[in-house]
This record gives sequence, structure tokens and C-alpha cells, in this order.
Amino acid sequence: MQRTIVHMMRHGEVHNPEGILYGRLPNFHLSETGARQASAVADSLADHDITAVFASPLQRAQETATPIATSHGLDIITADGLIEADNVFEGLKVSVGDGALRRPRNWPKMRDPFTPSWGEPYIQLAHRMLAVATKARDTAKGHEAVCVSHQLPVYTLRRFLEGQRLWHDPRKRQCSLASVTSLMYDGDALVDIVYSEPAGASDPRATGA
Repeated sequence: MQRTIVHMMRHGEVHNPEGILYGRLPNFHLSETGARQASAVADSLADHDITAVFASPLQRAQETATPIATSHGLDIITADGLIEADNVFEGLKVSVGDGALRRPRNWPKMRDPFTPSWGEPYIQLAHRMLAVATKARDTAKGHEAVCVSHQLPVYTLRRFLEGQRLWHDPRKRQCSLASVTSLMYDGDALVDIVYSEPAGASDPRATGA
């Protein structure tokens, strides 16, 4: 069987001094730390057989994918299916102490944590991420591909593939900044999922995703 690896990567740290949930908003760039994280992951993959690099259309994902694509002489394939999850709190501060979650008018939006009621359904998110992962697997057949996305999409795909319930405690996500969740395939069959942090550990709950 041909061994193919699809690396599902979360982007690096974003410059976000106001601490808002930036979601799908444009013009949120990597911070200096985020750029270093992206370079570190690119270095860790330099000797890998990367033949395709996909990325979310959002700026932070494109900037994270750039050093990886450059080191392998590849163009970035922009995939809308890798975009951040839709969220009604986008653009707001969402901390419990002083943010949108404290305002009673927003409480109805949080009535259902299982779908969830405040954003894109988990199952829809899992399906669109799986479609891109499958395309990446088929494109890089017998080699490796990288897909740069966001925390919730990557973690939701992992839970879906592992047969876990999709709703979860966001504080317990194993998906730190610039982390890599590698999907290992023999032919078309997924045989293993391996999580790694080639850029070093970071807080997986960092604002945004």
C-alpha cells in the first residue's frame, strides 16, 4: 500500500492586542512570534516529501503556509474548506469577565452548546474539513501534504475521525498554535493520527483560532 501523510496544521500566533475573537475577519496577520513558529514548522518539514500545500484563505493561515511552500518550491493551494468556523461573536471580546458572554442579550445565542447555537454546526465543519483532507491525500498520493487551517476546524476533524462526540470543552483542545495533526494513510485508509508541536508548546486556548 502507498503511505500518504496529510499534515493538518493550525496557524501561528496572531497579532491581536485587543484580544477579540477575529474569526473570519480580514487583515489579522501573524505576530513576530507567529512568524517564528511558522518558520520552525517549515524547518521541521524541510526533509519531508511535501508535494502539496493547502491553506485557508485567511491571512494568518496563508502567512503560516508560505515558508513551508517556499521551502519545497510549491505554490499554495487556497481551500475555502479550511476556513475558520463561522461564529456570531466574531469581532467581539468574549472573555467571561468583561466581554460579550457577560451581556444577557447574548445568552440566547449560547443556549445549545452541542450544535453549537452560536456558530457553524460541528458536523458541517467536520465534513468540509474531511473533504479537503481527502483532496490533499489524493493530490499527494504516496507523498505528504500540508493543510494550514484553524484550531476548531482541525480539532473537530480529529474528533470526527477518532469517532468522538464533536461537542467538547474548548479549554481541553489538544491543538496549540502552529501544532500539526498528521493523518497517516495506507492507500485510502486512515491508519493513524499523530499530534506534534514542532514549534514548541503554546496555549491552545489563545484568543481566536
